Amino acid sequence: MERQQFKITINAAREKVWDVLLGAETYPKWTAPFAEGSSVKTDWQKGSKTLFLDGQGSGMVSEIAENIPHEFLSIRHLGELRDGVEDLESEEVKEWAGSLENYTLNTIDGKTELTVDIDLNDDYKEYMLKTWPVALDKVKEMAEE
Repeated sequence: MERQQFKITINAAREKVWDVLLGAETYPKWTAPFAEGSSVKTDWQKGSKTLFLDGQGSGMVSEIAENIPHEFLSIRHLGELRDGVEDLESEEVKEWAGSLENYTLNTIDGKTELTVDIDLNDDYKEYMLKTWPVALDKVKEMAEE
């Protein structure tokens, strides 16, 4: 597992960027580069179970590890969801279970610096290195509208 960091500066307040990241209408738009038709089922509260879905009903089983509104969100990935069945125990899942995806928002010179720190395994590293910048550009575009 390797931690990667992605950063983008957005000409919008942290509150606006936060709303784009977590919004019911905006979340599927900025995550489309990862999986068209993606969605999330959660209340975003600390300790809450979270399902990140790919439009086909499969995806990630996670939990909100921390939520400090407009400042920091941490997601702990626990397993996979395939055909409606949660997998938290397979050897494949155990290789990355517990990995974190952290979002930090800082105000710098009236703009928001969004930093995403994510634990990646080698299987998805190349894909994520290409896809995260595209997704963050979408966040920027929507937040600056």
